[in-house]
Amino acid sequence: MRHTIISFSAIFTFIITLSFLGAQTAQASLNFDDYFVDKTMRLDYFHIGDAKEEWITLDQVYEQGIWAGSLRNLIDKFDNGRYYAKIYDSSSGQLIFSRGFDSYFGEYKTTSRALKGIKRAYHETILIPYPKKNIRFTLEVKDRENILQPLFSQEIDPSSVSIIKENLDKKVKVFEILKSGSPHKKVDIAFIAEGYNSEEEEKVEADIKRFTDIFFNHEPYRTYKDRFNIYGVFKPSEESGCDEPRAGIFKNTALNSTFNSLGSERYLLTEDNKSLRDIAAHAPYDTLFIMINHKRYGGGGIYNFYCTFTVDNQWFEYLFLHEFGHSFAGLADEYYTSSVAYNEFYPKGVEPAEPNITALLDPKNVKWKDSLTPQIEIPTPWEKEDFDKMDMAYQKIRREINDKIARMKREKAPQAEVEKVEQESERLSREHAEKVDDYLSKSRFKGKVGVFEGAGYSAEGLYRPMVDCLMFTKGKKPFCKVCEQAVVRVIKHYSE
Repeated sequence: MRHTIISFSAIFTFIITLSFLGAQTAQASLNFDDYFVDKTMRLDYFHIGDAKEEWITLDQVYEQGIWAGSLRNLIDKFDNGRYYAKIYDSSSGQLIFSRGFDSYFGEYKTTSRALKGIKRAYHETILIPYPKKNIRFTLEVKDRENILQPLFSQEIDPSSVSIIKENLDKKVKVFEILKSGSPHKKVDIAFIAEGYNSEEEEKVEADIKRFTDIFFNHEPYRTYKDRFNIYGVFKPSEESGCDEPRAGIFKNTALNSTFNSLGSERYLLTEDNKSLRDIAAHAPYDTLFIMINHKRYGGGGIYNFYCTFTVDNQWFEYLFLHEFGHSFAGLADEYYTSSVAYNEFYPKGVEPAEPNITALLDPKNVKWKDSLTPQIEIPTPWEKEDFDKMDMAYQKIRREINDKIARMKREKAPQAEVEKVEQESERLSREHAEKVDDYLSKSRFKGKVGVFEGAGYSAEGLYRPMVDCLMFTKGKKPFCKVCEQAVVRVIKHYSE
């Protein structure tokens, strides 16, 4: 197996090849047994670059357990995510598997550091059913116009002696929480326990069961409960918790998760993708929750990559469900007043791929036009000005108090004093959320589907479907109708 960074000449050749094979890539149906065996091929690679350039180099290929995905829906039909993995049968050129996704690197390249030309390398993984014959593994990336362009291509021989087939780590424990049927016909979710030490196994199991109950008390998961399998996967960490760089706190944990990811104080991710995939391999999975043993508010969700959430903060229910909306269904953030690390995450004048936000480039053909409330005005003139003033004022206070807490921790202030400020921060967060809920509940557009300006980190130029939603504000609340429909489509994709 050859490690390579594809050359520009290879890219050009590949473009011509794709044009030639274009007629062969549209798939009415594929017979799984013609191309695959019921195992998983794990493709690990490095994603390297900055805002202007990016490269891929293959790291390792693994043969692992049974294939968790559908045997029927092998071709991605959602056109979501900034990247696409596509697998072609080498001899015929037939497209036999594809999956859209986002990645940590894909977010990094929108940051100020990447715009300054600072290059980073991230480890990523694609899972595919194990092929019977040689395949061509390709990656494509969407340009600023959301048009897919070739990024990487490499031939892989499934019989190669370099493919890793090692036994899994015996120190990892698996909890089977819910088994509804064959992984091929269910959505397989794995909770990966992070930041729990060897003495906290009971808490691991209790937390997994607690969040499983939360999950199935929320629509549409409650209606489709019989389409899910749930597993918990636990490798003990040396220490409890996770890193808090701004507070000068660092913990030795199984996945090396950390706050302040991409410089955003609440963003909680891991760059240790290899450890994550080694642990997750103990259970069949379509999607991953990383359940982090911490009380501070933090998390993140990257489409078809993973989501993270802390288990003991006051917003644990919202955080858990909101972040899974990102990672599972590719839903966009609908909020726009909080600070984020990105620069022009959604280029102006381009329709976002996510199903729940729009740039409204064609008002007569809004992407959720079939769900619009009859006769509603487009764009919908909601009570935005007063909302913005209220929320921006709180965001300023929140940033100041979070900076104070981080400074106190760095300077080793007495624990009681730190906890007092943390409690004040939690109180202000609750009061503001209640104030927001009260304000939006009085909107004349409550319960209506329209086109509401303010979404995707932009106060202007991007729009969301309803005045409130789980993807917009904190609290115990449903998905809007458009988000719920998007989630249902993904559930059906994995469970048919």
